[in-house]
Amino acid sequence: MLDRREFIKAMISAGAIITCTPIHHALGSNQSWHKYNQSIVIDGLCIAFGNDMTELSSQQLATIKLSGITAVNATIPYPGDNFDRTTKRIDNALTVINKYPENFKLIAAASDILHAKKAQQVGIILGFQSTEMFENDLSRIEHFAKRGVRYMQLTYNSLSQFGEGGLVDTNNGLSKLGIEAIKHIENNNVLLDVSHANKQTVVDAIKHANKPLTISHTGCNALYQHPRNNDDSELKAVADKGGVVGIYLMPFLEGGDHEITATIVLKHIKHAVNVCGIDHVSIGSDQGIIPINDGPEYREVIRKEVKRRIAAGISAPGETPNRPPFVPELNSERRMELIAWHLNKTGFNDDAIEKIIGTNLLSLYQRVW
Repeated sequence: MLDRREFIKAMISAGAIITCTPIHHALGSNQSWHKYNQSIVIDGLCIAFGNDMTELSSQQLATIKLSGITAVNATIPYPGDNFDRTTKRIDNALTVINKYPENFKLIAAASDILHAKKAQQVGIILGFQSTEMFENDLSRIEHFAKRGVRYMQLTYNSLSQFGEGGLVDTNNGLSKLGIEAIKHIENNNVLLDVSHANKQTVVDAIKHANKPLTISHTGCNALYQHPRNNDDSELKAVADKGGVVGIYLMPFLEGGDHEITATIVLKHIKHAVNVCGIDHVSIGSDQGIIPINDGPEYREVIRKEVKRRIAAGISAPGETPNRPPFVPELNSERRMELIAWHLNKTGFNDDAIEKIIGTNLLSLYQRVW
């Protein structure tokens, strides 16, 4: 049975294939933000293209370029992928990047993002959200760092060899191996990510980290309590360490059975800014650059899969058959511009918007990489 994230990612990768063509969601002139095309735009957790793809269609390439995104932290392996499978997925990603140099650039340093912006490429930052590929061999952290991986996460939802994930209800936090892993991650100038970790693991990671770190994709427990969201104390501690927290576009921002709206996303962004400060908040959409072909066929697939997961007892809190795993109002390749527009509409000035949609993460990369 597919993990929830693996299912969602598979659907995001396949969403456009339902009608064989990517779906473009052009913005109305009243939803554009005047500085978007000139700004550094970074999605701190995104799916650039499918992990098993080695080539893209001209339509897919055009949609990705139309996004206006400068760089994305692209999750490469799926949770559960071992060393060999992870290596293969990295090979696939590098094949795509090298095959389309006018469209993509591998990001190894913060300066590469500036070069990508100038060349109108989308920078691909290789990132991990799980730890199975390391097993208990910490030398593999250096191995993957040398292959270009710039984000490493200590846990997924469950228990890892490094610590406890967000769905683990004990409070043991980091393991001894996890403490050592942080040293290896930082020594290799990789960004430490504590998304999906439970509270004690987050507390321990912040305590043992010597460099700024990130929660790349999360929500605010102060607005809606959920195992995938973080408390104000955790958000502020990351900010106090010089790090950045990213707000995601997942259905874990509010309770109920209804679709999540852009208004709810903005509430979480505003709350995070109030807690962390304007220099420490970003977007980690947890979506694909190419939008979902959101029609009756796709919705029916989602409903059936969620019902199956509920019946099997493996659904995450907040999963309901009528709630899609994205924000329909922001289901566009220009979603980062839509977020900028909403921020502007609700009173954020240009400088603050540029920070949230990109330059806060760029500054973090400059400090860590």
